[in-house]
Amino acid sequence: MYIIKIDPRALKDNPDDARRSKSNPQSDALMLATIKAVGIIQPPVVSPEGDGGNGFVIQAGHRRTKQAIAAEIEEIEVIVTDATDDGGAMRSMVENIAREPLNPVDQWRAIERLVALGWTEEGIASALALSVRQIRKLRLLANVLPAMLDQMAKGDMPDERQLRTIAAASIDEQRQVWKAHKPQRHATTSWWSVANGLSKTRMCARDASFDDELAQAYGIAWVEDLFAPADEDSRYTTDVEAFLGAQQEWMSNNLPKNGIITELNGWNDPELPKKAERVYGKPKKSDCTAIYLDRDGKVQSVVYRMPEPQPTKGKSAKGKAEEGGALAPTQRPDVTQKGQDMIGDFRTDALHEALARAPIEDDMLMALLVIAFAGQNVRVDTGLGNTGSLRSQIAPHAASLVDETGKLCFDMETLRIAVRSVLIEVLSCRRNMSNSGIVSRIAGALVGADSFLPNMGTEDFLQCLSRQALEAACADTSVLPRNKVRDTRAALVEHFRQERFVHTSALFAPEAAELADWKARNEISADEDAGDTEGSVDEPETGHTDPDAFSEGFREAAE
Repeated sequence: MYIIKIDPRALKDNPDDARRSKSNPQSDALMLATIKAVGIIQPPVVSPEGDGGNGFVIQAGHRRTKQAIAAEIEEIEVIVTDATDDGGAMRSMVENIAREPLNPVDQWRAIERLVALGWTEEGIASALALSVRQIRKLRLLANVLPAMLDQMAKGDMPDERQLRTIAAASIDEQRQVWKAHKPQRHATTSWWSVANGLSKTRMCARDASFDDELAQAYGIAWVEDLFAPADEDSRYTTDVEAFLGAQQEWMSNNLPKNGIITELNGWNDPELPKKAERVYGKPKKSDCTAIYLDRDGKVQSVVYRMPEPQPTKGKSAKGKAEEGGALAPTQRPDVTQKGQDMIGDFRTDALHEALARAPIEDDMLMALLVIAFAGQNVRVDTGLGNTGSLRSQIAPHAASLVDETGKLCFDMETLRIAVRSVLIEVLSCRRNMSNSGIVSRIAGALVGADSFLPNMGTEDFLQCLSRQALEAACADTSVLPRNKVRDTRAALVEHFRQERFVHTSALFAPEAAELADWKARNEISADEDAGDTEGSVDEPETGHTDPDAFSEGFREAAE
């Protein structure tokens, strides 16, 4: 066995190489960057070509040789050894299987060693084909309790959000929480419980209205969230009191004319003065502004209008008469209250008749639906927590569809936004008084809401499943059911960190029997249909009536 220098292009591939499939492009890029930065650390192993050949055959190191050629290296060192009887097949297989990548903790320790030797984060990132941000993420492990690091080094890693929460806490806080949640021997850690015990309320710099000078005055030190997307301001502080104090001072210094500072009421709406009416349209000069902090600490504002002041009560009619003033005769209104009630009935009947029979374009129907939901008689318990009248949520969208003369004036994009907003407010699947029932399931199936369901392979949700359901969830995975339900659940949580899991009971499409029952309870009877008169607009065909076909159609739409 000896070492020689040779042009990598002169080496020949081993036909018995165990790695036949193409290597991962990311791994190749990493190796290429490393070779460019530090060269080939471990020389490839070659043997003389048999059958009278004068070349060399690669026994181990095909990828290193290939990437050295890509790096345009003229000569590399290789280890020359005798060929084995099996043509190097066993050596090739062992070399490819026995290798194990460094776990994140060992990567961090290696990075810290390089930093101590004078390497910069940029240089390490270039050599390892990683981003500087990834290097800084790994260096966050320097803020983690050593006992936790030892557990992570075993391959029991938290996800990025949990690691961020842990690294942001002090060592003393980590030590106390780890003492309570340290796993048993050979068990995995409930990192969710650890992170939950260390979590603190974060106030984001992007939500701050105050400047850096005011932040310094309140002693706010921003911390960068290295796990947040790179294209946004990821700074935050856990000093909630200082953040809110700076926001309050900013509001005091920037209070608009006719403005007040207010707070949220029990319904998370700004508390306005008595008799104040919130303005959703174009404000007047005489209108007032209320600024407040929402639940996230952001500065928000609303415009409100106070009622016109009532005229000051003067002297009595008798007093005016005594002073010689003219006594204005009491005039009867043109239409009495009873007449106004009759007009209301006439209008309603005429409106309903027109809505049922008059030709109306589709876009106008959509616009009218939005406007109708902004009516003062509409009450909906919504899934967004807005209970009661929908006016405050829908009125701005309805107003955007109507011009100053009361005529519809909009483009299709504005209309689409308004209709989507109405549907969002009205439809809900929550298990409380806001549940829209089967109609929300039908709507979800038709718009493909299944693809927007979150990953349910979490500790929180999987705890809600029985043993039978957990074992059924293992069916399409590499996870095998354990003797203990807890161990099965932990294995599934780890498996679904990289994959998305949606339980079948969460899918939107209703069962055929459920759909048939709803349709039977809500069919239009022949008596109700008999009211149609000549000249009415032809209705489109209803299509399928078979509930099985309906259910299948919803599933296809969801897919």
